[in-house]
Order: sequence, then C-alpha cells, then structure tokens
Amino acid sequence: MKLIIKDLSFRYGRRRPLVLDHVTAELTEGGVVGLLGPNGAGKSTLLYLMAGLLTPLAGIVEYNGTSTRRRRPDVLSDIYLVPEEVTLPRMSLEEYIKLYSAFYPGFNREVLDDCLKEFAMDNPTRLDSVSMGQRKKIVLGFALACQTPVLLMDEPTNGLDIPGKAAFRRLVARYATDERLILISTHQVRDLDRILDRIMIMDSHRFVLSESVATLQSAFAFPLNRSEVMPEALAAIPSPGGFDQMIVNDGSYDTDLNLELLFEAALKKPHILEEILNRTARI
Repeated sequence: MKLIIKDLSFRYGRRRPLVLDHVTAELTEGGVVGLLGPNGAGKSTLLYLMAGLLTPLAGIVEYNGTSTRRRRPDVLSDIYLVPEEVTLPRMSLEEYIKLYSAFYPGFNREVLDDCLKEFAMDNPTRLDSVSMGQRKKIVLGFALACQTPVLLMDEPTNGLDIPGKAAFRRLVARYATDERLILISTHQVRDLDRILDRIMIMDSHRFVLSESVATLQSAFAFPLNRSEVMPEALAAIPSPGGFDQMIVNDGSYDTDLNLELLFEAALKKPHILEEILNRTARI
C-alpha cells in the first residue's frame, strides 16, 4: 500500500482562497493515522481528493502509482471514504449489504455483525428509520467490514454518544493491521488519543506536523498536574491539579502522548517542534 500526495493545491472556485496549498505527504505503511487540525484547515477536502472525488488545482494523489482521480475500479475497491454527514437509502440492512458489498472483494459479514454488536445495535428493519447516531454506527461498521487497504474517515465520532465513541475506539484498534491504513480526520483530539500510530496536523492549508507517535514520545514529554508552568514548557493547559504541560524529553520522562498539548504546540510553534524533531532524529 502506497498513498502519495504530491504538491497538492485546491480551491473551490477561481476567486475563492486556497483550501490546500502545495501539500505533500507519503503514507506507505498501515496503522491508524490521526489527521488533526482546526475547522477550515482543509482536512475534509484532502480526504475527498485522496478518494478521487475532487479534481486538484495542482498536484496529484497516487495510490500504488495510479492517480485516484482516474477512478479506476481496482483503486476504488481499495479505498473507502466515510463522510462526516452520512445518509442511508430506503431499504433494509440486508438489501444494503447485498447491493454495496459487491464493490469490495474483502467484505466480511462477520466483521459487520461484530461491529453492530459492539455498538449495541440490533439489525434495523429499515435504514431510513434510524437516528443519526445509529446511521453513523451502521456506516462505520460497514466501512470496517469492507476491509479495504485504505479507509478514510471524516469526523467519525460526530453524532456518537459517549458509549458509541468508546465502542468506535475499540473497533478501530481491533481491526487495524500493519497492512491497512485507517486515516481518521477530526478536530476532537481527545476521541482518538490512545489508538493512533501516527499524527498529522494541518494548519494554514498545509501540514505543520507529520510524525509517528513513537517518535513524538521520544522527543517530547507531557508531565501532568504541575503546580506551575515550567519555564521550558512548549505548551501548557490548566488542569484540576495545576497545569498539564509539554516539554522536550531529556530522556528522564516516560509519559503518554497528550494530543491536546501537541495540537496547541504544533499550531503555535511549528518551526520549534520541527527543529526539535530534526535534532532528535540525529541523535
């Protein structure tokens, strides 16, 4: 699996501002990737370009050497996109499975049933009669069951209740593999913090950070509940015990990644973080 984004630019109309400005990235390994960024950063647009649903102003997205915009059947069967707003047709779940699973050779009904069970959902009689949250659960379960090499999800936890979000995290962790890329776009960083293998952060229409979680934990530490903000803090947020903080890891810390702090630092101090990561890579 090789998904390459080359010098990608996009705008909605000639007189509109750029949504993406010369974006470049390589995704050549499986795992769960978090695509983070504030509203308007271009996350959703990037997903639609990756799926071949939009035509770039410049640049290209290639999947295994083929432009996704060509919409070749062998590429389409390998990429599944879950949009933020989901709709379902007026039919039963069984009719839906029979109609749409044919496009995805890897579809596994047992995986879908497991997802619905994890979401505590019964088999609905009519798909158009269920609530928004239930529609989201059905679509997420079907997407995971298609077992495509590339799964793109745009704000998948929107519309889910707290138990639904927890079930979603468990299912992603259960069905993620080293051969399958699951790219999740969100601005709700706390929904994903413990299931990600890589972090990609967008701001001002381009990437300001793209790194593995392991590398980020080696380069940075996140001491919690300190009574005062440390002078060397790259970012700090109030917490019940004082302040949660992000600092350079001098080797004496072994802390969990705090996505909220990383997100804040990446938006405010991207060049400093890049310098620290480059320095860490040379050690």
